[in-house]
Amino acid sequence: MLLGAVVGALLRRLLPDHHLDDHARDIVRLGAGLVGTIAALVLGLLINSANSSYEAQRGEIRQIAANLILLDAVLDQYGEEAKPTRVLLREAVVQMIERIWGDQASRNSAGLYGSGTLASRLYADLHALPTGTPVKSALVAEALQLTVSTSQARLALFEQSRSGLPVPTLIVLVFWLTVLFASYCLFSPVNPTSAVALVLVALSASAALFLIIEMVQPFSGLMQISSVPIRAALPPLAP
Repeated sequence: MLLGAVVGALLRRLLPDHHLDDHARDIVRLGAGLVGTIAALVLGLLINSANSSYEAQRGEIRQIAANLILLDAVLDQYGEEAKPTRVLLREAVVQMIERIWGDQASRNSAGLYGSGTLASRLYADLHALPTGTPVKSALVAEALQLTVSTSQARLALFEQSRSGLPVPTLIVLVFWLTVLFASYCLFSPVNPTSAVALVLVALSASAALFLIIEMVQPFSGLMQISSVPIRAALPPLAP
C-alpha cells in the first residue's frame, strides 16, 4: 500500500499537467471512492465471516472436551473392564491434539483414516465390551454415540485447521488498497503530516487483513484457539 502511495507521488511529478487537470481529478476521485467502498464492504464481510467461523470452531473445541469428559465418565461407570479402553482414549486425544495444533508436518492425512488408527481401535474396543446386563448395554450404546459425535467434530476440525484465506481474495484486496493509496498521492503533494497519515492508514488496513488471516487459521498464529480445554478434559488414570 505504501508502495502504491510512492507510485502515485512519482506519477504526479512525471505526468504532464494536462493529464492532471480537473476532469482527470474528478474521474480518479470518483473511481477511488467506488473502489474504496467495495474494499470496505469486502473487508467487513470477511471479518464477520472469519469471526463467525472462529467462534464456531472454538465452540466445537469446548463441545469435544465435554464429550470426552462424558465418555470417560461412562467408561468409568462401566467398570474395570473398560480401563484399557480409557487408556486408549487418552492416547487418541494426544494424537488428536498433535494433528490439530501441531506443526505443518504433523497435519497430514496419513494415519488419520482407516482401520489402524487409534480412533478406529477405540471404536472397535467399545464394540467389544460385554453387554451382558441392560445397564452395561446402555452404557456401551451411550459411549458409542459420544465417540461417533466426537470423531465427526475431530475430522471437521482437522480439515478446518488446514484451511485459510484464498490467495486470490487476498491479492485482489491488496491490489484495491494499493490503487487507493496511489490515487491519494496522485493529485496532492506529500508532506510530513500526510506521510504519517498514510502510514497510519496503511497500518490500520493491514491490521484488518491480519485479523482476517489469523481468524481463518485458528489453530496456529497469535490468535490460535487454546487446546487447554481438551488437554484438561481427561485426568491421568490411577495405576
